Amino acid sequence: MAPIQLVRGRWIFTEDDTLSDGAIAFQDDTILELNSWEALRAKYPNANVYGSSQFAILPGFINAHHHSNGIPNSLQGVDDDFLELWLFANVALRSQDPTLKTLLSAASLLQSGVTTVLDVASVSGTPEACMEDLKGRLRAYEQAGLRVALTPGASYSSFVVHYEDDAFLASLPDSLRQQVKSLIPLQQTLAPEDYLSIISELVVSYRSHPHIDIWFGPPGPQWVSDDLMIKIAETAESLNTGIQTHVVESFYEKLIGPRFYGKSVVAHLHQLGVLSPRFSIAHGVWLTESDIEILAETGASVSHNPSSNLRLRAGIAPLNQLLQAGVTVGLGMDGTTIGDDEDMFAEMRLAARLHRTPQINTPTPTFADIFRMATLGGATLLRQQQKLGKLAPGYKADFVLVKCDRITSPWVAPEANPLHIVLMRARAADVDTVFVNGKIVLQDGQPTEFDLQAVGEEIANQMNAASTPQEYRALVTELYPYLKHWYASWTMPELKSYAAFNSRT
Repeated sequence: MAPIQLVRGRWIFTEDDTLSDGAIAFQDDTILELNSWEALRAKYPNANVYGSSQFAILPGFINAHHHSNGIPNSLQGVDDDFLELWLFANVALRSQDPTLKTLLSAASLLQSGVTTVLDVASVSGTPEACMEDLKGRLRAYEQAGLRVALTPGASYSSFVVHYEDDAFLASLPDSLRQQVKSLIPLQQTLAPEDYLSIISELVVSYRSHPHIDIWFGPPGPQWVSDDLMIKIAETAESLNTGIQTHVVESFYEKLIGPRFYGKSVVAHLHQLGVLSPRFSIAHGVWLTESDIEILAETGASVSHNPSSNLRLRAGIAPLNQLLQAGVTVGLGMDGTTIGDDEDMFAEMRLAARLHRTPQINTPTPTFADIFRMATLGGATLLRQQQKLGKLAPGYKADFVLVKCDRITSPWVAPEANPLHIVLMRARAADVDTVFVNGKIVLQDGQPTEFDLQAVGEEIANQMNAASTPQEYRALVTELYPYLKHWYASWTMPELKSYAAFNSRT
């Protein structure tokens, strides 16, 4: 058994309180106890000590929805737009090595104090190619030491527009239709049964891994059939694993419900019987009051992704209503943070400020609420709330050491709330050391298990060698007006007024 070790901090943030000039004793991958620095130093005089009175100690953040895409879209020339337009524009992205891009993303997450990520990955092609891609990503997480729930999904419909590819293509000029058909794969070559088999095999293979889990990640109801969604839920139940999918992220995804189901998308999922505590939805921007009631009743969770929602013109999710209803809510960066920097501190600040209502005596999230979303909320979404998400005896030794010198300069009032100070002022650049499972995976702001500079140089060389996707960029430009017109035609008569457009009911 490994020796007992100590982590010391000026402030240690437990679930409900702040321990000043405190310390954490841990052994192997588990926290043993928290107490004053003086008491634990006296109890364990020979223990190695990390940190000092110049650090804040936080539980590792949990990124509840992410796409570890390596080189961000902005650096690849794909600008933000409405979600549906942006998704199509992604056909012009260059491909990246799955291991390298995951290592690049993992570094950014660790540098922001994230110790656990739910990484949603898209797969397609032969079963062998899909397995090779996923194992490449898993090698990266194995090497980086970052805790992950890898959540692969495959699309089986809606390759161009939601549910109506054939009708949309029929509306295009002949030459443009042929371009789309020649450049865009309009069917999935990975059979649904092969998808289920691949994910099931990985779930079993990694079941005993100390920091890797495998989930099912159907991209969204419009991208998989009802039958497949039901089979995914049944298989996840039998394997005791999780599911995450995108639901009502955009206004036009909201319209899918009345247009194709005769009810809201969430009500449709409820009718299918797939909602449960193992089921989580990403975004949920256009959830109605009745949708929120269904989520609370079934125990399904939500990942709130405020930066992404703003960047892709999706809207502002009903966070206050979700919290009031008792729905489990985690915080996700989605690979599209507001500053394109994967800074969890900035994401927490945005979430805290975005939902401050303008009238007295109306709901508004506190810093404690937002901190909980980024820690125990994410752990609950992952169904790991008994071992992740807080600093307490018996929990995993996942913690973050944040330098206090800049954030407390030049002076701090003794009555100031330390949690408020850290959440208001800290940045990813202030993160010094990160532990996952009691192991240092980031030190002095750099990953300890791989050379980040070398990874960056190698992936840059690969991107430079890749062919420029000029045909795809030209297709995106030419198709955009038709996509805009198509979705504009979805606007229902009863939703034409500005007030109705913004109604959640």
